[in-house]
Amino acid sequence: MTTQFNQDLPLAYTALDRDYLAREVPGLFAKLWANGKTLVLPMFQGRVLLGAKGELKLLPTELLPISSTLAYLGKDLETQLPIVVCALTEEQANALEATEANWHGLRRSGVGLSPRDSAIFTQALALFNWHASHRFCPVCGSENGVERAGWVRKCLSDGIELFPRTDPAVIVGVIDSEDRILMGSQGAWEENRFSILAGFVEPGESLEAAVIREMAEEAGIVVSNPRYLASQAWPFPYSLMLGYLADFVGGEVQPDGEEIVKLRWFTKQELKAEAANLLLPGKLSIARAIIEHWLGEALETGE
Repeated sequence: MTTQFNQDLPLAYTALDRDYLAREVPGLFAKLWANGKTLVLPMFQGRVLLGAKGELKLLPTELLPISSTLAYLGKDLETQLPIVVCALTEEQANALEATEANWHGLRRSGVGLSPRDSAIFTQALALFNWHASHRFCPVCGSENGVERAGWVRKCLSDGIELFPRTDPAVIVGVIDSEDRILMGSQGAWEENRFSILAGFVEPGESLEAAVIREMAEEAGIVVSNPRYLASQAWPFPYSLMLGYLADFVGGEVQPDGEEIVKLRWFTKQELKAEAANLLLPGKLSIARAIIEHWLGEALETGE
């Protein structure tokens, strides 16, 4: 039996006033570079630098040039200092005298970050990934320029504007009448890696309809009573994960054979007994939070 979901999700924290009106200010970056208080998050290939205590390394503006690959993230809610993310070229990254080992990705290093730092990293990475995949106009193929403090890309040929996208996906803990949870394994995963099932919301579809459809497609089952729990960003590349519980109604559990190759029901006793030998979702993920919510306790395993 599950209780009220009150998990503090690592990637759902709000750290910044996004200060959206400032995005319209002409010459914003020149002003931010001139004020002497702006902090810059350097990002290279989606990774960041960490300080001696494992914190995000935010640099003064004099260490980084104003480049075309900047985005204004907003003001720190505590200090009110403006923060800008700067996507570096390899030459710029090398100029910081940082070795490859100094650059850290969110998946592996995010668990050790403070809620503030993980929120800043998440926002910056999602925006970085959007910029990296939207360099060209989808209509004419011309190169896009960057406007509005990094929050709009505009075709240099026909003027079409593109805005950052967020892809909604549902992730579902399916529970049966025996209080077991259904978990699956993808074909590309290691033999002992399991997680709950998830899928993207399709055009014209409600979240609840997506829950029912995805469970039918991936596992061949019928579920009912989708119950929303919480959401968190998942910037790989720029998703929003919406967590649900749903009740197993019927159907023969059968993996789709393409994305999901194994499915298994776990009792709470089985999961706790086998946890040390399983690769479960990392502690950054809402999948881990949903599993532990159903279990009623934390698991000391996973990434």
